[in-house]
Amino acid sequence: MSDSDRDPVLYPNADGARPRRDVSRRRLLAGSVAAGAAATAGCTGNRTGDNADERTRPSVFVFNTGDSTVSVIDPTTDEVLTTQHLGLTSSFPSNQYTPTLTDSPEDTLWLNVGRGVRGLRAGSLAERVAVETGSGANWLEQTPDGTTLVVSAREPAHRQIRLDADPSSETFGEVTAELDRRSEGGTGDNDGPGPCDVTIHPDGQYAYVPDLFGDTLTVLDIEAFEVVTQVDVEPVVGEYARPWMATVAPDGETLLVEHNEGATGTESIWDVSDPAAPDERVRLTSDDGLGEGPLTNEIGPDSETGYVFTPGTNDVTVVDLVEGSVRERLDLGGSAFVGTWDPAHEKLYVPVQTNDEVAVVDHASGEITARIPVGARPYGATAANVRPQFETSNDIVTALATMGVSFRETETTYCIGNCACGHQL
Repeated sequence: MSDSDRDPVLYPNADGARPRRDVSRRRLLAGSVAAGAAATAGCTGNRTGDNADERTRPSVFVFNTGDSTVSVIDPTTDEVLTTQHLGLTSSFPSNQYTPTLTDSPEDTLWLNVGRGVRGLRAGSLAERVAVETGSGANWLEQTPDGTTLVVSAREPAHRQIRLDADPSSETFGEVTAELDRRSEGGTGDNDGPGPCDVTIHPDGQYAYVPDLFGDTLTVLDIEAFEVVTQVDVEPVVGEYARPWMATVAPDGETLLVEHNEGATGTESIWDVSDPAAPDERVRLTSDDGLGEGPLTNEIGPDSETGYVFTPGTNDVTVVDLVEGSVRERLDLGGSAFVGTWDPAHEKLYVPVQTNDEVAVVDHASGEITARIPVGARPYGATAANVRPQFETSNDIVTALATMGVSFRETETTYCIGNCACGHQL
């Protein structure tokens, strides 16, 4: 898709040309049927979660960047319960500890959207918190106890932000600390280190931030909210190491980091048994069997298996974290950038953006066991032990959105690739 073809609502960085709406006959007919059904169903009542017991059951949330909808999946059956229009979309929602932390309708799902962070009430997906960060490129993660949110706001802000994420607190949703990192500078013409992603050690004391433009891995003390360690990351196949995304293993012993390095990207495995002193063990390249363009990863419940999303080769690279080697590659048949575990931490849900579906990887078998059709261009995903309620009046808006109708209130999100990018640098 060229810039001139992009919808300025979903792609505000485009050249201003009017959008070319490529609405297929199948989508148009499906949307028309859905709109008619919604119109005759009335405007009251709930589509999902009427029964109180039903509201506290596991769910996977997939954010469809193509039409600003969310698909809610039942991980026990791997079926879509509903797809509803939200008016926003998220590429990298908080998902490290959220699936097990969020078990009440009053809990919060934290998303990166627009030029900041949004907190949605899990029981309705209605907005409850909105924080602007000064950047359209944001990543965020909750502490294991759910009380604190740590945000990396990349260029032009180049800062870390700490939010109160405890709903019972008087300062819930407020910024409790900030760390301006612009003075660190960056490689090339960049005016800061480009803090990119954030992952939190299971001890809840430390957060790790890969610095895309600083070629550093920064360790933050969350309570003091200061840098305690900064490790220089050396390149192995390119001019710059470009670390940008990372995940700490559940046992707190290993850190897996993606690098936008060289022509195809690299992957590093770190020893974080001393949480404040990360030590790189190995750097994997395409010569080791790594897929191209590693962007993000998730780590299995055994803390021994890494799943690296490599959209350049349309697959998931499975890494043996103990041996420090590539075990295999799982063919997705399309581009995927992120994934999320279900609350039981048994299955990995991977939105395949180019196929409008979610691939389900069963950790026990190591195989793709299901492919679930969802909305248009799915990107981000998270999970919870909550099923939201939606008013049936939202069905008409949803039907129109799936037909390709733009809504000016739609709030976009930072991402890489063919999806909604709501930032201007």
